[in-house]
Amino acid sequence: VQLQASGGGLVQAGGSLRLSCAFSGSIFRPAVMGWYRQAPGKQRELAAAVSLDGTINYADSVEGRFTASRDNAKNTLILQMNSLKPEDTAVYYCYSELDRGLQKGAYWGQGTLVTVSS
Repeated sequence: VQLQASGGGLVQAGGSLRLSCAFSGSIFRPAVMGWYRQAPGKQRELAAAVSLDGTINYADSVEGRFTASRDNAKNTLILQMNSLKPEDTAVYYCYSELDRGLQKGAYWGQGTLVTVSS
């Protein structure tokens, strides 16, 4: 199983960025795909997650600013981040969870750095 993340970068406060994550290597679709983030000196936390049935969970801190969308046919997850704040600065990690098959378990992609300048 592989998760290929892309996007991220440096943006000024109020700006937008788009993160993409592509899942591959399994005949099963992930039960959950999401983005976690880890700011310097802080624990990793959920930003947004989308279940296979389309249920979306957002962290309170990003609700209304971030939009997660999932394409189940392509096994991709997009995180559109608008109205970015300096406190959104973090390494963002794509996450997926398989709930069946021999590859059942949780998987992480490589992190991508998002830096929001004030």
